[in-house]
Amino acid sequence: MADEAVPADLGRLWRIQDRARLGRPAELDVERVVRTAVELADRDGLGAVTLLKVASALGFTKMALYRHVGSKDELFELMNDLALGPAPDLSTEWRTGLRQWAHAMRASYLEHPWIPQLPITGPPRGPNGIGWMDAALRTLAATGLDWATKVGVLMLLSAHVRQSCLITQQLTDARRGTGLDEAQSNQIYGRALAGLVDPERYPEAAKLFAAPLFQSATDEPADSDFVFGLELILKGVAAEL
Repeated sequence: MADEAVPADLGRLWRIQDRARLGRPAELDVERVVRTAVELADRDGLGAVTLLKVASALGFTKMALYRHVGSKDELFELMNDLALGPAPDLSTEWRTGLRQWAHAMRASYLEHPWIPQLPITGPPRGPNGIGWMDAALRTLAATGLDWATKVGVLMLLSAHVRQSCLITQQLTDARRGTGLDEAQSNQIYGRALAGLVDPERYPEAAKLFAAPLFQSATDEPADSDFVFGLELILKGVAAEL
């Protein structure tokens, strides 16, 4: 595809350079804008990222940014692709490869907690996003699954990673200031509901709250729920083979 046929926002995402211009190099470019925005989000959260605040951090006016980033939504897409980073090397055995892919994506989200908070506006379009897509497709290449199924697997895996990270963030935020850890919070929840849930009206829920699950602290790893869901998904993929 010729450069002039590439939409401006896609060209910026792939860092397609404009034709060489005479004169001094520009003081500002897409890469600098996006890296500054990522630094702001890492330090102060996604709410700290506006075109005005990014421009101020760079020492430019908001209008100056529009030559390099078309909108806040575009900035978010650029930030997502940059922060996600290059795709990992994966095992060619599909189950191990997908497991590695999911854990690597979760690690990226934990490093940049604002990534799963970004609005979803469409499928991946940037070089890093496409790299992650390609890495997962390569580990699925020998499975014999059709393209629609492979894409469905990727969507399910990425949704699981994203939602798991979001839930963890929100529960952690909710506990902040209470002085309780996750196990203590679960115990209080279970004991409170055990005294309220009527076994005749909610028979199975009553059994759940009476079970040991909520009665004592557990020493399960922090990612146990994530791993449980991931392994269920992998079993589902195996059933499609």
